[in-house]
Amino acid sequence: MSSTVLDPKLTGTYALDASHSRLGFSARHAMVTKVRGQFKEYEGSGFLDFDDPAKSTASVTVQVASVDTGNEQRDGHLSTNDFFDAPTYPTITFTSTGAAKVDDENFTLTGDLTIKDVTKSVTIDFEFTGTSVDPFNNTRVGFEGKTVVNRKDWGINFNAALETGGVLVSDKVTLEFDISAIRQDS
Repeated sequence: MSSTVLDPKLTGTYALDASHSRLGFSARHAMVTKVRGQFKEYEGSGFLDFDDPAKSTASVTVQVASVDTGNEQRDGHLSTNDFFDAPTYPTITFTSTGAAKVDDENFTLTGDLTIKDVTKSVTIDFEFTGTSVDPFNNTRVGFEGKTVVNRKDWGINFNAALETGGVLVSDKVTLEFDISAIRQDS
C-alpha cells in the first residue's frame, strides 16, 4: 500500500535502488525534437528527515560511460571530449548542500553537480510520490524531480550550425529523476 503521508517515522538512511530508478535527461536536437537519454550505472544514498526536511542530505555518483540514448553511435559521441570525456572524467557527482520543504508533497534539493571536473550549484524540484513496504519488507520512498541546466556551464560546448539556422544541440538540458530509495537502518 502506497502513501503520500509524510510520517516522521520514515526518517532514516536510504540507498538509491538503481533497478527501480531512472536518472535521465533530454535536450533539443536540430531545433525540432528532443532526444532523451539516461545513465544506467549509478549509486546514491542519503539521509531523509521527514520531521525536518532541511536536515536531509543526498549524494549520487554516475558512471559517465553508462550513458544510453538508444543510439550506439550517439552514445559513443557523448562519451568523447565533445561532450562528457568519459575516459578523463569517468564520473558525474552530486552532493546536496541544502533541502527545503515547499509543501506536503514538494521539496527542493540544492547541491553541487560536478561534470568534467567543473562544480556548479543546482536546485532540483522534487515531488514526494509516496512510500510503501515491498514484498521483501523493505521500506521504500519515491520522488520525481527535474531541473534545467545549461550544459556550457560545465564546459560541454560542442555544437554544429544548421543550414536552416540554429544549432544541432540545445544548450539547455532537462535533468529528470525518478527515484526509488530503500531504507537501510530500519
